[in-house]
Formats: sequence, structure tokens, C-alpha cells
Amino acid sequence: MKTLLHICCAPCSYMCIQELRAEGHELTGLWYNPNIHPFTEYRSRLDTLISHAQRVDLPLVVNDCYGLREFVPMVIGELGSRCKKCYDIRLDMTARYAADNSFEAFTTTLLISPYQNHEAICEIALEKSKKYGVSFHYKDFRPYFREGQRLARESGYYMQKYCGCIFSEEERYQKKIKNSIYLVK
Repeated sequence: MKTLLHICCAPCSYMCIQELRAEGHELTGLWYNPNIHPFTEYRSRLDTLISHAQRVDLPLVVNDCYGLREFVPMVIGELGSRCKKCYDIRLDMTARYAADNSFEAFTTTLLISPYQNHEAICEIALEKSKKYGVSFHYKDFRPYFREGQRLARESGYYMQKYCGCIFSEEERYQKKIKNSIYLVK
């Protein structure tokens, strides 16, 4: 089956690629992640993915869109549901590209992370499948998460510390952030 794999980062793609190929999928990767900020983080993830794709002989479509100015207005009004909006943005583009380029199916590496909202990803992917008339290939990759992370570390890949959006980076440091006013002498 000719399948388009949306890829959020190289470490998450490691086992997804392996498992999908074992199932017989003819894979092409797709990079589209306008949610990732700051630019240095975006660039590190993309560069690592390009290297990985070359290493595993994966054709890779890159939509090189550093989308800070587009992404923030889309989620700022509803920060509590920003993840769903983020999934929607990326899966819409993935399903549309798959339909426009004769792929039989699409899926996403977002399904490997135990930190993402698995049910919301599936729900949105199914909506996009219907919207664009291309199959959503579901597979629960979460059992392979730790193995993929281990392999990525062993390969010397850049390993990110947060999902990618500026708000998740803030949450990463929230316990360390002190919201007080004080005088330094």
C-alpha cells in the first residue's frame, strides 16, 4: 500500500517506519510541523529527520514552513485545546497531500507518543480521511516508543525535550518559573 507518513521528528519516526515497512507499506515521509518553535528547534528536528530519511532510504517530502506567525493566532484563543488544533492543521495538510498525490493511505508518527492525545489524533485523522477521500491507516505505535527513543539515541540523533510548540516548552519549565517581583542588589 502506498502510504504517506506524517513525521513529527526523527526519533518518533524510527519504529513507525520499521513497523510499516514490515507490514508491506510503500512509504513516503512528510515533514509539515508549523507548530515547532523556536526556529533553532525547528531546524534541529528537520535536519535530523533529513539525515534519518537518507539513512533509511525513505523518500521525504518537506514542506519547510516555519509557521510561528501563522500557528500562534490559530491556537492563542483556545490554549486549552491547542493540541487538537495542532493535530488538525498537520493532519489536514497530510491527508490533502496524500489525496492530491495518489497515495492510498496516510498515517502519522504522532501515534507513537504516550504524551499525545491518541484518541483525538485518530478522530481528527478519520475526519480528514472522509474529507479528502483517502484512507487513514491506524496503528497504535505506542508499544514501540521506548525502543524508538533508544535507537535514536544510539544513532546520535537530536532528541527534543518537548512536543514542539512554544506553549509546551513553557509548560516544561513551569515549575521553575517564579512569578514574583523582587529587587536584586
